[in-house]
Amino acid sequence: MMGAHHAACGAAAWIAVTTRVDLHAGPHLPVLPETVTLGLGLLEVSPVGVVTGALVTAGAALLPDADHRSATIAHSLPPLSNVFCSAVGAVSGGHRKGTHSLLGVIAFVGCAFVAGLWTVETQQFGTVYPGAGLLTVLLVSFAAKALKIIPDNLRKSPWAVGLTAGAFITAFAPEEQFWFPLAVGIGVVVHILGDLLTTGGCNPVYPLRIRRPRRLAGVPILAQVWRPNGNLALPLLGNAGSLREWCLLVPVSLYAVGGLAWAVARFDDGGGALLRAAGLP
Repeated sequence: MMGAHHAACGAAAWIAVTTRVDLHAGPHLPVLPETVTLGLGLLEVSPVGVVTGALVTAGAALLPDADHRSATIAHSLPPLSNVFCSAVGAVSGGHRKGTHSLLGVIAFVGCAFVAGLWTVETQQFGTVYPGAGLLTVLLVSFAAKALKIIPDNLRKSPWAVGLTAGAFITAFAPEEQFWFPLAVGIGVVVHILGDLLTTGGCNPVYPLRIRRPRRLAGVPILAQVWRPNGNLALPLLGNAGSLREWCLLVPVSLYAVGGLAWAVARFDDGGGALLRAAGLP
């Protein structure tokens, strides 16, 4: 799956977990049900928390590709991102290996959990999260690069985008302390699921490698799902960047954008007080 699509899926997943919106079709559309519910609303956070979490999850949904030093995100926040991706690739065993497994999920969530433990009490903002803010600089820069929010020729812009988002999340993070590792975990899992839907697939139990027996190579469906190298794939989307992938990601991206717009429009309901406390309009 393409990087921008991973980021959009990550943001959409966070919005689905933290929001629940009932759309009323009305009697003039008899084909549709009267009420359509969008989102699961499993985690209650403020509108500001919806936005901050979506930014973090979009960036976290690109973390597994940090195993490739030539990936788009490796050039998102130079030179920090280059060093980060080179180190992750060396430790994880290469592309679509350690970072695309349950082991990678545990490692990334563990780092986010430790970062989230660093809190500072302030009079103006209450409890702030410097560790989450620092990691957010990197994560949001990943998302900004993948989503092409900034032109490639503006080399310093990734730092500006990342630092601004990091400062914002440091001050206005959701009150729940577990939100940051949860957002990172959702992003990483969404990435792995996305790659499982492509032809190449990945190995969720790496470093274990369960190779497909040769005698099963002739079984059509099993041969597609269980690759000779041990990877698992449910190639509903075909190759990365395929038309099927675009058909799925267009509505997912629209849902993510709509969810962010919905949250921003309700800042006064839950986040306006925080913004006013910071002296912002």
